[in-house]
Amino acid sequence: MWFIFALITTLAWGLAELFYKKGARQDEKYSHLKICVCVGAVMGIHAIFTLLTQDINYNPINLITYLPVSLLYIVSMAFSFFGMRFIEESISDPIENTSGAICSLLCVIFLGDALSIPAVLAIIIMVIGVLGVGFLENRGDTARKKVLGKKMAIIAFCMPFVYALLDAVGSFVDVFYLDDVAATPLIGVNESTIEAVANTSYELTFAIFALILFVFMKIKKVEFGSISKQKDKVLSAVFETAGQLTYVYAMSGNGAVAAPIISSVCVVSLLLSRIFLKEKLTKKQYLFISIVIIGILMLAVIEEL
Repeated sequence: MWFIFALITTLAWGLAELFYKKGARQDEKYSHLKICVCVGAVMGIHAIFTLLTQDINYNPINLITYLPVSLLYIVSMAFSFFGMRFIEESISDPIENTSGAICSLLCVIFLGDALSIPAVLAIIIMVIGVLGVGFLENRGDTARKKVLGKKMAIIAFCMPFVYALLDAVGSFVDVFYLDDVAATPLIGVNESTIEAVANTSYELTFAIFALILFVFMKIKKVEFGSISKQKDKVLSAVFETAGQLTYVYAMSGNGAVAAPIISSVCVVSLLLSRIFLKEKLTKKQYLFISIVIIGILMLAVIEEL
């Protein structure tokens, strides 16, 4: 069953990226915040469901204990949603998926971990691809600068990189919470509950963050609209949460094979963007994006061998 769960996770997260992009409308000023509200609401519902159906001995103090990691993940997603208003999903998603490589480098620098030669090669390949995409952007091979203006175009293009960096730092800090049950700052956890407690803390924090954003928009008199009008945002939240749920079962079965499969979500996202969003890039852009994806898949395979 783990293989089925891995495929479901990959498809769910690929669909989440598709609906994130559809919901992050450029002409809707607060669309990225509305997506955050939808994601937080769905995650909050899932967290409550977990607390009601699973005996994980949850201590509310873990909301505070796990807050540094939760905020890094949440803020990174908010930046990502903002960038999606202006950047093609075909470009942003591969860049964002380099967060795994950044996390590996952080572990090497601060924890003394060693990288194999193939892993270093994979990271170099990713860097070449990302630099290539950035070079084409700065040369003006896209119409983004003409549409958004130079300053806004640069800010928008930086958003996937900001996401990758913050998500990588979040994953790096996560090591100190999840790597060793005996040393974790989380309260009242064991080997079987530590991941569920961490995920529930993250989801509850996202729900609180979503409530704060909702109140903020109400104060600003921003019309949120009915669920039917925000269906793309709601669907993105549902697929994101569903993928997170099946991810746990996929990795618990055969993580060495499941991880590379799930890492191919950027390929799924690229295909869905091309088919449903009709995104069209130049041949050079596709070339460098393909290089990034090859590096991501290589690193995923190497890390799990």
